[in-house]
Amino acid sequence: MKYRLLTVFFFLAVGSLSAQLRQWTLEECVTYAVENNLNIQQFELDLENAYIDKSDAIGNFLPGLNGQLSGGGNKGFTIDPSSNRPTTEQITTANGSVTSSMSLFDGLRNVHRLRRSEMNALANQYRLANLKDDIRLNVANAYLQVLSNKESLKVFEAQYAVTRQDLLRTREQVEAGVLPRGDLLEVEATAANQEQQIVNGQNQVLLSRISLAQLLQITDYENFDIAYVAYEVPPSDILNNSPKVIFDKALSFRNDIAFSRTNVELAKKDLQIAKGANYPTLGAFFNYNTRYSSNLQLPDPNNPGDFYTPIFVDQLWILDGISYGARIDIPLFNGFSTRNSIKRSAIDVKRAELQLEQDKLSLESNINTAYADVENFAKAYEAAQRTLDARQLAYDYAKARYEEGLMNAFDFSQAQARVDNAAAEVIRTKYNYIFRIKVLEFYFGLPISLNR
Repeated sequence: MKYRLLTVFFFLAVGSLSAQLRQWTLEECVTYAVENNLNIQQFELDLENAYIDKSDAIGNFLPGLNGQLSGGGNKGFTIDPSSNRPTTEQITTANGSVTSSMSLFDGLRNVHRLRRSEMNALANQYRLANLKDDIRLNVANAYLQVLSNKESLKVFEAQYAVTRQDLLRTREQVEAGVLPRGDLLEVEATAANQEQQIVNGQNQVLLSRISLAQLLQITDYENFDIAYVAYEVPPSDILNNSPKVIFDKALSFRNDIAFSRTNVELAKKDLQIAKGANYPTLGAFFNYNTRYSSNLQLPDPNNPGDFYTPIFVDQLWILDGISYGARIDIPLFNGFSTRNSIKRSAIDVKRAELQLEQDKLSLESNINTAYADVENFAKAYEAAQRTLDARQLAYDYAKARYEEGLMNAFDFSQAQARVDNAAAEVIRTKYNYIFRIKVLEFYFGLPISLNR
């Protein structure tokens, strides 16, 4: 039994450790961010409010129904509500009524309010979807930054391992009297500089992991990490499409543009609602009421000349009544309120139309910038690779000369530093290039993924 418990505890501990050391892919990070982001949750609440507003708009078409009950007593002089006669006797009274009212015509404002509520719900859907798009891009950028820092750190560590070998070899040659002690000091300085690069690289990896975790609303930074894979630049034919083609397609599905278009329609509906105040409104009502009085006296049908007080239930149908009617309100003058409201709504329509055009211009500018970035970073990445190849050849040549004693340690360390800088530049431009490709593909409607 004891060994069985130990075995169960061991597997539980291993499972817990595996869960803590989970490494996230880009797709998992994007999905988690969309599901847990606080801003998205707030926008989802706004969307729920929009659906409630739609329910209110539907309710405006339905008749209202209200009931009223009252009861009381009186001692001394009063008017009996059942007979409208003065009395000084103590009486107990009760009243009840049910009233229904309905708007028959209000300048079509209820119709426009219903259409507006539907548009507002749609606008909130576009607004929420647009926020999710922005979060996906931000997460992808942060994720690639972690990858870039991790890859840079591995390069620093590999370079340091080579320098350590050079340091051991140089120390042996100095001790043998082949090289001057100054060469050893120079190599030691290079190793110390690379150690500093490693420390800085580890710090950059940690900071970028924390930044990504914050985007995902994850507070356990220590146990959060990504699945490290040294990605190469993915094949993409996005540049086969011109910026104009990408822009035209983006207009057809981008949520920010759809949100702006819906705002224009909302402003137009508000203008129609404001104009509806110029028309007469027509309403109808229906009322059923009844009452009870302990002092009610009615002729007794069984004994002519006598009176009796009906019981409570009998009075409810004896004294009940129905009223109904219609009412029309005609606006004549309201201190320019309606006219000014219409003018403000017309201005809001123009403002929404201008905002739509501005959003289109911004989208076109962003696409042109993203397109140029892809082209520029492609060239920068190719140039960085060529520079690294050249620096590596120069370093190999310098190393051979250094080992033969034809180059001093300072010049050799400079050659090595140039290789280090070139390698770091290749990594930086590569991940910048990958991100710009993903941004441009995103504008073209392709999902964010590093597997393509």
